[in-house]
Amino acid sequence: MPDPRKPDLKSSQPHAPEGADYFDPAASASAQKITRRGLIGAGMGAAAIAIPIVSRADPTSDANLPPDIPQWQRAPGAPVLSPPYGLPSPHETKVVRRPRPGKPPPTDLAALSNTPLQDLTGIVTPNGLHYERHHSGVPNIDPEQHRLLIHGLVERPMIFTMDDLTRFPSVSRFHFLECSGNSSPTWTEPKPELNVQDTHGLLSCAEWTGVPLATILAETGISAQASWFLAEGADAAAMTRSIPMEKALDDAILAYAQNGEKLRPEQGYPLRLLLPGYEGNTSVKWLRRIKLGTAPFETREETSKYSMVMPDHTVRQFNFVMEAKSVITFPSGGHRLAAPGFYEISGLAWSGVGKVARVEVSTDAGTSWRDAVLQEPIMTKCLTRFRLPWRWEGSEAVIASRVTDSSGYVQPSREALLKLRDVRSYYHNNAIQSWRIASSGQVTNAG
Repeated sequence: MPDPRKPDLKSSQPHAPEGADYFDPAASASAQKITRRGLIGAGMGAAAIAIPIVSRADPTSDANLPPDIPQWQRAPGAPVLSPPYGLPSPHETKVVRRPRPGKPPPTDLAALSNTPLQDLTGIVTPNGLHYERHHSGVPNIDPEQHRLLIHGLVERPMIFTMDDLTRFPSVSRFHFLECSGNSSPTWTEPKPELNVQDTHGLLSCAEWTGVPLATILAETGISAQASWFLAEGADAAAMTRSIPMEKALDDAILAYAQNGEKLRPEQGYPLRLLLPGYEGNTSVKWLRRIKLGTAPFETREETSKYSMVMPDHTVRQFNFVMEAKSVITFPSGGHRLAAPGFYEISGLAWSGVGKVARVEVSTDAGTSWRDAVLQEPIMTKCLTRFRLPWRWEGSEAVIASRVTDSSGYVQPSREALLKLRDVRSYYHNNAIQSWRIASSGQVTNAG
């Protein structure tokens, strides 16, 4: 009878799901000759195989690998509360936000940083990796002194403290947040050196907690003439945007927490507006004022910025909704496939209209498409993870994804978008993104 305390190395090979194209090690006579260091060189790549035990007498063995006892198991580890606020492993120091490559902004007060989508799993972005976009730096706000003023076309103008707001019934919802300038580096031409953090990194997803804006507006009383509201931030730029009242009464949130903790300063501490599915700049951070009116307030950010030139040279304002979009995050730019064999293609899909209904993946530059598996949960105006089993044969391949949302909208190609707008309109670029895999396994941006 086998000893239940000892692992059965022969049974450590995962089983392929039905329909998956996995490498079968039993079919290869060389499978039993592979050592730890020879695994990649033998051409197995990501194939699921059991690694034979290497004798300690083997000079190529590593003392930290099974069946030896690793160094970190020979002494107690770090004590509790060291440090008091948990940090990632020191082996993950490269997983950080980075500025967009290219010419730096004239000042780091009006700048941005991108989320490392290629290094994340699931759909939730850790707070420390959520993308940033600032117009005049990050203010240091004392929550005890912060106030929210609501005035204009209301029956009772009111000022709320943070304590006032947190006393109201709260909601917690998962939603993505995407800058309307996301993917602008690929708008004019493909840049092979860009990775998915460069092309799509102005995208993150979190659980947002706060009080529905509609609840607070009910306290002030809304005039029947009110059709727009102005949201103003407490940063030095006084970031302001005009928003239709329909959105305020639908799913807008006055958010004060993110992923279970109070907002980070760079995400609007102590209070921000969260408008699910709308372009990120409308979710005004450090929210200090809401004014109701009868028309848009025509602020700087909706006249000189965040507008789009159309083919007839007219300018379209108020491009609020982030339409359906998807991107493969593995394999993507900067990755390298070690050897031919099985790989799981994985990525993210989202829509500012509703839920993701379908994601298709092409591994032959769009000649044919296969349905990917959508990973639960699938939520409204939230990132959805998709997966597709794939066997890479070792020749050049171009992979891409396209999403269909619950409204029936299908993610377009760049060529289709250019027929609808002027080439100068780089905002809201939701075109299909492709990655080229060379025969060497190196992955580059194919636009």
